[in-house]
Amino acid sequence: MSRNSNIRLGSSVFFPAYGVIALAAIVGLVNNEGLVGFARSLFSFVLTDFAWLYQLLSVAALLVVGFVFFSRVGDIRLGGPEARPRFSLGTTFAMALTGGIATGVVTYSVNEPIIYVGNVYGEIANQSFEPGSVESAVFSLARSFHNWTFIPYAMYSIVGMMIAYTHYNKGSRFSIASALSPVIGDYHRHPLVGTLVDIISVLAIALGLASSLGAGVALIGSGIETEYGLAQGPLLWLILVGIIAAIFIISSISGLKRGIRYLSSVNIYIYYGLLVLLLIIGPVVYILNLSTSSLGYWLNDFFSWSLDTNLLGGEALVTWWTMYDWSIWIAYAPLMGLFLARISYGRTLRQFLLINWILPAIFGLVWFAVWGGSAIKWQIDGTLDLASTISDQGAVAGLWAFLQHLPMAWLLTPLTILALIVSFATAADSMSATIAQICTLGIKAEDEPPAWQKLLWGLSISVIAWVMVAFGGGAQGIDGIKFLAAAGGFLVIFLFALIVLGGARAMIQARRKAPDSGLIERRKEEYL
Repeated sequence: MSRNSNIRLGSSVFFPAYGVIALAAIVGLVNNEGLVGFARSLFSFVLTDFAWLYQLLSVAALLVVGFVFFSRVGDIRLGGPEARPRFSLGTTFAMALTGGIATGVVTYSVNEPIIYVGNVYGEIANQSFEPGSVESAVFSLARSFHNWTFIPYAMYSIVGMMIAYTHYNKGSRFSIASALSPVIGDYHRHPLVGTLVDIISVLAIALGLASSLGAGVALIGSGIETEYGLAQGPLLWLILVGIIAAIFIISSISGLKRGIRYLSSVNIYIYYGLLVLLLIIGPVVYILNLSTSSLGYWLNDFFSWSLDTNLLGGEALVTWWTMYDWSIWIAYAPLMGLFLARISYGRTLRQFLLINWILPAIFGLVWFAVWGGSAIKWQIDGTLDLASTISDQGAVAGLWAFLQHLPMAWLLTPLTILALIVSFATAADSMSATIAQICTLGIKAEDEPPAWQKLLWGLSISVIAWVMVAFGGGAQGIDGIKFLAAAGGFLVIFLFALIVLGGARAMIQARRKAPDSGLIERRKEEYL
């Protein structure tokens, strides 16, 4: 662990940010109905009135990272020509993937496609086909591909790329504000600008992380109830929050090179194991056929979906799913960007995007194809009625009915519960450490923030998560959590817009200055 004698508490960030989070926890305990009501109003305002901005920014982020990956700008090495990576490619990918997806892919790989297929909450009411049809199956998997692959990971990647590039190659301090330098110049160094950016980022990720933990706890609780007969309730949720919090706080305190490095390795192998098991016992031929057709459907409708503000797809599909997803990814993006920058020293920009954009997106395609494709097959042919299960028991209930149908349910169900616990612990580990890093002055990318801060943030986020899951339900079982997460995303949207604009400007300038790659190779040959 790196030690820096100049490290000290950044009180101008810590106290305002922690004060708001502590207030949210207190209000949630004293007047949860008021907290959920406020979050609901903000949710409606944000994802309706600003849908156009979310969509435009998501496409812009995708275009910028695509430009970098496929141009000679991708040859730029973070840290300079002589810099070398601190972690292997496999370890870096494991930390990047599991540090960012939390419980999402496990939670929704079955539930989301089935909700679409069954039109459970009116998601395909605006489409020309009927629920349960072949067309609905292809559409449902295609829509899941859209929400969980290249666009969302572009959001993480562009922020991480800009923080890493400005810090390692331009000499800016290790901060989110540094990513704004291509747009606002040296104003990013002004204490007021840096403080405001850091406070907004901490609040967004704390709210987003609390909502993700709450959703994960609700899902794990429903699985325990289904499999082991323990009734869900505040006590069970409190125990689960305590277990997850203990894992990620201990791991976070252990530091980057020990805690999250090992936790992410365990997590990624659980994912690989679940994929292989389901491929062995699942309808492989149907998965291949459906995923191929869905890929074509998605590519054909890519831009119309990417720019639809709900006028075509409708509120249930676009606002409650795609816009909500974008708000979560954007809420996570600043702090996830800091984390990705920490572990990417020595990589070229192309390698950075391969690890943090391309490979995670491909993983999402494969994961949803295998899990979602299997669930859709059994829903369509009448083997299972997962849509009714979700309609009766909530948006996260379909997963457990799906697992109980499998031949190895006795193994897959507890393994999935373990995957959910470790998944969130891994993501929370990276995020709580990064929050603590933001609230610390004089810190460098390789430094570890104070352990007491990691502990305090971890405990506070866990309290909010428990409050929201215990008292903030709704039609889909986790509505209050969704409202809170969308609020976190809105805090970052304008900051994210500046980072995307700055990324475009910085990379275009870098391309003009970058020597031709062919010339570089010829010079190497001449030298040799």
